[in-house]
Amino acid sequence: MLATDRYDTIRPVIHRLRKQTIRDRLEIVLVGEASLAAELDAAELAEFARVHVEVVGAIDPIGPARAAGVRAARAPLVFIGETHTYADPAWADALVKAHDGPWAGVIPGFGNANPVNALSWSLLLLDYGQWLHLMPPRESDIAPTHNGTFRRQVLLDLGADLDHALHQGDRLTVLLRAANHRMYFEPAARIDHLNVARWRPWLWERYLSGRLLGGRRAERWAWSRRLVYLLGSPLIPALLVMRLRPVLAAARRAGLLPRGTLAAIFAAGIVSAAGEMVSYLLGPSPGAEPRMTEYELHKVRYAARRPAPG
Repeated sequence: MLATDRYDTIRPVIHRLRKQTIRDRLEIVLVGEASLAAELDAAELAEFARVHVEVVGAIDPIGPARAAGVRAARAPLVFIGETHTYADPAWADALVKAHDGPWAGVIPGFGNANPVNALSWSLLLLDYGQWLHLMPPRESDIAPTHNGTFRRQVLLDLGADLDHALHQGDRLTVLLRAANHRMYFEPAARIDHLNVARWRPWLWERYLSGRLLGGRRAERWAWSRRLVYLLGSPLIPALLVMRLRPVLAAARRAGLLPRGTLAAIFAAGIVSAAGEMVSYLLGPSPGAEPRMTEYELHKVRYAARRPAPG
């Protein structure tokens, strides 16, 4: 399931999906405004089991748009995709096989689609480092709001909460834990993620990420808890680096990390923590979501290098 403004925006993603070993079993659900259906390339989509366009009034905010796509799907498993993630050929098959276990959702192994500099690596590791493709398979205590595959019925059981759960933030994890659902990390299902790699948008994207996370929490937390997290926010950069120590060690052994990656991770943590602090103090920002949606839809504009379509 992909929410997008234009078909051209997701064309590289579709090219990768066409290479899937089980492409004839895949359902493609595209969510967008009414003009999207007229832009589809029938030849590119012909090999999939089903293609459906779910029309919504707007894809900003993106959470309700993604929820509409989940509700429109027919397949029992739903992968909540992005416009800037590119799957290896065995990705879908590995995810389906992993769902033979007692899992509500399965998370793929992440690679870097634009390993051009330390900025790109810092964001990949901060957002998806615990699921780096080099790490061993295991149960995961966190459910990503996108780039994970879920049993569709588990998501539907969230009811009206699904719209909010698929926003930026940790709401989906909170809801799945409350229902005693379990998640699994399967590194054999590799997908490469494109990351912001230019200084100014890198700073803004990280600040907005913290602003949205803190804002979602502030909406449901009492002032006393917000104050505790506000006072503890300066510790976030150090905690992030500590949590990533096994991942950093694995990536270094593989020779993946450019010079300056650790410093970039720490700097990104500082910027993100600043965004969280502002949200704990002032509450959610109405302007943060549209600006983050621009990065979500068009990350290729800020990635320093475009990915190969195939």
